Amino acid sequence: MFKQLSLLDQAQVRELKNIADQAQFVDGKISNPYSKVKNNLQLHDVEGYKKSSKILHDALMANREFVDFAFPERVAPPLITRYKPGMNYGLHSDSAIIPLPDGPLRSDLSCTIFLSDVNDCKGGALHVTQGEAGMRFKGIPGTAIVYPSYTLHEVEPVTEGERMVAITFIQSKIPDVMNRNLMYELNEVAALEGLNMAHENYTRLQAVQYNLMRKWMR
Repeated sequence: MFKQLSLLDQAQVRELKNIADQAQFVDGKISNPYSKVKNNLQLHDVEGYKKSSKILHDALMANREFVDFAFPERVAPPLITRYKPGMNYGLHSDSAIIPLPDGPLRSDLSCTIFLSDVNDCKGGALHVTQGEAGMRFKGIPGTAIVYPSYTLHEVEPVTEGERMVAITFIQSKIPDVMNRNLMYELNEVAALEGLNMAHENYTRLQAVQYNLMRKWMR
């Protein structure tokens, strides 16, 4: 259900930070005015948004682990957000439908891409709940975490420094989370062990893969 990625090299991280340093940020409620739990800043600069979202989108689509895990059909343009001391994003699940200029996107998966150094920020962990348990993520710059959009999650309060990340949402070709995870695991096993199998058995395994993709993909 979760996938951690090494996504950006340090040159890309520096470029994104430079874009953010020169861009305007506004209250994050501009994109969700009715939220009672959102307390952050988001990039509000046309050129900076175009440039940064292209760098991030291209990096995601070039990352084989991401593509194999998410089966992306559409990816929302990633958006850089900031959290200063006292800011947080309370417990919430992400909206099922993300309005975009080219039509609504169904959010099957959410992705947080870490840009700031974890040592420069106290607090600010991404906390994703699983029943009564939970997982906390504070990645090093250039890493990312992909997780189901339906999960309840929060950004814990920043107490010192600044948290800077980019966020995006993915519409998957396999909407059902269980089917998507099974397809991912089956593909991984086939990739790792397929060459060790008898040819006729590997052929049968491929037929199962292809037929499940026909059945589950939308």
